[in-house]
Amino acid sequence: MLGVSMMAEADFVSAILPLLQNNSIDVMEWSFDTLYHTNEPDWLRDLLNFYAENNRLIGHGVYYSLFDAKWTERQEKWLKKLKEEVSLRKYNHITEHFGFMNTENFHQGVPLPVSLHSKTLQIGKDRLYRLQDAVNIPVGIENLAFSFSIDDVKEQGIFLDKLTEDTNGFLILDLHNIYCQSCNFELGMQEIIALYPLEKVKEIHLSGGSWQDSVYGKKQVRRDTHDDIIPQDILSVLPSVLTQCGNLEYIIIERLGHTVKTEQERDDFLNDFNKVKDIIETSDFNGKEKSSWSKMEMKLSERPLEDLVLYEEQSRLTRLLYDNANIETIKDLDFHYFKTEKWDSEMILTAQNIIKKWNPY
Repeated sequence: MLGVSMMAEADFVSAILPLLQNNSIDVMEWSFDTLYHTNEPDWLRDLLNFYAENNRLIGHGVYYSLFDAKWTERQEKWLKKLKEEVSLRKYNHITEHFGFMNTENFHQGVPLPVSLHSKTLQIGKDRLYRLQDAVNIPVGIENLAFSFSIDDVKEQGIFLDKLTEDTNGFLILDLHNIYCQSCNFELGMQEIIALYPLEKVKEIHLSGGSWQDSVYGKKQVRRDTHDDIIPQDILSVLPSVLTQCGNLEYIIIERLGHTVKTEQERDDFLNDFNKVKDIIETSDFNGKEKSSWSKMEMKLSERPLEDLVLYEEQSRLTRLLYDNANIETIKDLDFHYFKTEKWDSEMILTAQNIIKKWNPY
């Protein structure tokens, strides 16, 4: 099924109207936690309910923060809200992002990566268990676009495989996130994709992004900003990816709602949708018959797992990035869980820019 990540902006609704009118949107993905603090407009509620009632709605969380090393009231409230959401509206599955967000304005940030370590894996599994325990539908995790080092790029597929092994979980393979890593660390997209457990991929995300000028005068940095057309490199690799992901069920195109204002931007978005539709229709994809899903038995500890050393390092790192600390100072830090000495200087600067953007005060 081909669909879109639904946005609440009027410009976005105007852009997808032709697709809605000719029933081209097979499935709709809704980031259910983006309007937790406001009321959904009637038209949006009715549209989402229509897709839900026809078993065509999937949910995508943004702000749970899977690897925060300290369990907070915020996460408790998030899970409570999620339970309410899935009791009111039928979702086929829900997903969340890899990474952690422990900034003050968590609801406006982007997740930062963690390295594979027995303790970070335990924290991630504990949070994923609690997420799966809250709902009786499949739960998946999306790969991250941003990485500090080539080691993190190469191990993320292994990390995601281990993370989901005890929950009968699945993966979203975001190909623009792979594209960002490919550009920023000069690895081939197929080389990175091959490192993922592709049999676990149930959903693919496609989007565009932007380029950030290099501070060091080298190559530009690719950012996952969801504000432009899907790059041709992604469309070129998509047919091959389809044949490798035998359990794939959904392909979702993402575009921020305020980035389709002009007629040209709307045309570009529709062209992207139709290009992907053509690729799907002409591909050699032979998906297996949809397997039945059952919730696995999980032993949840009474209290959420915490690691105060990891929490202190996450907090200190976030603060150093926010304060624009000297790059060499960050690389010289004696962290236990973060291998900062191996981090790419350009990516440290990018992280500083991201955190400043979302936490201006």
